[in-house]
Formats: sequence, C-alpha cells, structure tokens
Amino acid sequence: MGCLIVLFALIGPRAALVFVWLTTNFISRAYDGFLLPFVGFLLAPWTTLVYALVHDGRGVTGFGWFCVALAVLADLSSSSASARQGYQYQQC
Repeated sequence: MGCLIVLFALIGPRAALVFVWLTTNFISRAYDGFLLPFVGFLLAPWTTLVYALVHDGRGVTGFGWFCVALAVLADLSSSSASARQGYQYQQC
C-alpha cells in the first residue's frame, strides 16, 4: 500500500490524496469533518496528505511534525514558484 501511495504522490499530491481517501481510512482518522481536508486538497495538498499519513489516531508527535513541516515547505515552494511564473509571464 505504501508503494502505491508514493507512486501516486509522484504523479501529484492531489492524486495521492484521492487515492488515500478512496482506499484507506487515514483521512477520516486524521480529520473530523469534510471541510478541512477539502480546503487542504485545494490549497495545501502536500500538508494535508502528510498530516493524514503521520496521524496515528491519537495525534502527531516527534518525527511526524518534522514531516508535516517539510510538507508545508513543499506547498509554499510550489505555490510561490507558480506565482513567480505568472509574474514573469505578465512582464513579457
């Protein structure tokens, strides 16, 4: 199962998030409702995915928070890269 999640993550974090939601209970175990995972799917897919994977039902501890922090950095870098690309496109 882990290898399939990594395969879908290489395609894109949103594809991996949908795959995890359809095949496991990780999303429902980590999040109580529908709104937060949906907003995370739209705005911060890496963070949403990693938080769901490292949440063990009781919470996130230790190395899990480090992984979540790396996912936040991945989301920030991907959004800033796309914003920079749009800014450069407008100047031409």
